[in-house]
Amino acid sequence: MADTNDRHQQVAINDVDETSPLLPNSGAITKHEPQRADYLAWLSEMWFLTQASVPVILAYMLQNSLQTVSVLMAGRLSSEALAVAAFSYMFAMATAWLIALGGTSAIDTLASAGFTLSSKDKSEVGVLLQRGIFVLTGFYAVVAIIWLFLSEPLFRLLHQPEEICTGSARFLALLTPGGLGYVWFECMKKFLQAQGLYRAGTYALLITAPLNAFLNHFFIYTLDFGISGAPIATGISYWLSFWILVAYYAFIVHPRSGPTPCWGGFQPSLALRNLYPFAKLAFLGIIHVGTEWWAFEIVALAAGRLGTLPLAAQSVVMTADQIINTIPFGLGVAESARLGNLLGAGRPGEARRSAHSAAILSVIFGTIISTALMLGRYKVGALFNDDIDVINLVAEVIPYVALFQIADGLNGSCGGALRGMGRQWVGAAVNSVSYYGGALPGGIWLAFSGGWGLAGLWMGQCVALGLVGVLEWVIVGLSNWEEEVVRAEERLESGEDGHCGGH
Repeated sequence: MADTNDRHQQVAINDVDETSPLLPNSGAITKHEPQRADYLAWLSEMWFLTQASVPVILAYMLQNSLQTVSVLMAGRLSSEALAVAAFSYMFAMATAWLIALGGTSAIDTLASAGFTLSSKDKSEVGVLLQRGIFVLTGFYAVVAIIWLFLSEPLFRLLHQPEEICTGSARFLALLTPGGLGYVWFECMKKFLQAQGLYRAGTYALLITAPLNAFLNHFFIYTLDFGISGAPIATGISYWLSFWILVAYYAFIVHPRSGPTPCWGGFQPSLALRNLYPFAKLAFLGIIHVGTEWWAFEIVALAAGRLGTLPLAAQSVVMTADQIINTIPFGLGVAESARLGNLLGAGRPGEARRSAHSAAILSVIFGTIISTALMLGRYKVGALFNDDIDVINLVAEVIPYVALFQIADGLNGSCGGALRGMGRQWVGAAVNSVSYYGGALPGGIWLAFSGGWGLAGLWMGQCVALGLVGVLEWVIVGLSNWEEEVVRAEERLESGEDGHCGGH
């Protein structure tokens, strides 16, 4: 493990792993070949981001697998148990998991810049971790109250079946303690990613993923807890993931981090300062991610009103899309940390190159995924269902899903760049206008009045993601990078939230 101070040394980009320098030197290339140097610098940055994003993508896939395994284990009890578990985790994703995945973008923005800002004591990165835990725990408390006391009447208000209303309310009540572990795990993961330790989350989940399957089976069947065992087991897995990361940092990273470690001990008095700017940035991160996720949930609810067959096909397509979405989302998370590091180090040119490299990389990934989906559109439905009608309807919808993969990639990468710049509000605004101002109403109209059915709903998503992807790349491209460097330092010095000045 390289010393923390060594991460700031100037070396060429060869490989990205837990021992790599965080900010490799593009100046390793001779000045006598400026065009070749520029070309290699772009390739090197894309290679860096590829290697950095792979463990992040794997971590999110493994993270999603915890609840997928839980649903499958519970589903063996009965179809009712399957419906309760699936609906409960869907609601958890649209509420608490948003706090974990969107709210921690404030740590991406601030900790990554603080780690490389030469004027800052590195222990302040640890203070930011503690501040994030305080703030996001407060956000989670609101969700916990809803889960514990309001979920059952809320589900009745949404006209869900009675077994869902009562069963999911109990499921979420039992998941409440473990949900906080999910939030803290994400905080710790972002703390490590800000230091260039992208693989730590993957290491933790490689341990807890198989253990989670054992725990679910043990609580559901061996102890005969039934479906109540699923949220208990999965909650334990979330907490184990968090404590494994703590142990990884405490016993592997911290002892070798040199004279200026990122953890200066528990400092609640410092962590509780400037809570409002951090909370505002975290809240906007939640809205940035949530506006997209909620739109897809609305599509899922709308599909249910089209009939049983469209609902079954929608479930298949949504499951496949959730797996695929870990790729652009993981790339965006890696780019957030990378861009924050570069802005904190005062490297505007390299920051610009990194943002555009991530966008180009997402177009490449999106093209590959889109091609694979088109070639295997009849196989996707067959992986989940044997009904030939479901398979054919999935194959009919898959071209629309394939169509927006490039735009979805741009949404992930450019959204990550915006979060790295502390401009979560921009992504939230673009998502809100694109999804709710036109695409969702248009898609619903096409589905129910235009005669397009399920394809109409997905056509609306294509339009929304296309608008989001293009607009966010344009906004990133128009950024004043020298000004963003100044703002990164100002955010750390005075608690600015990044929502200042015009672009």
